[in-house]
Amino acid sequence: MTGSIAAIGAGLAVIGAGIGIGQIGGHAMDAIARQPEATSKIQTAMIIAAALVEGAALFGIVVALL
Repeated sequence: MTGSIAAIGAGLAVIGAGIGIGQIGGHAMDAIARQPEATSKIQTAMIIAAALVEGAALFGIVVALL
């Protein structure tokens, strides 16, 4: 029973990360479309934010499986 609950927790962490990274990418594309001259700054911020979301998801998976 514990293994199934851990798998559900890990799955929810991955789903949340996927949604979060999708939102980051979508909003970054909107921002680049509005201000093309700020592309490099927007991409840098997007990559940093995506890495933080990915790290939080990985932490969630590790905690769920322990």
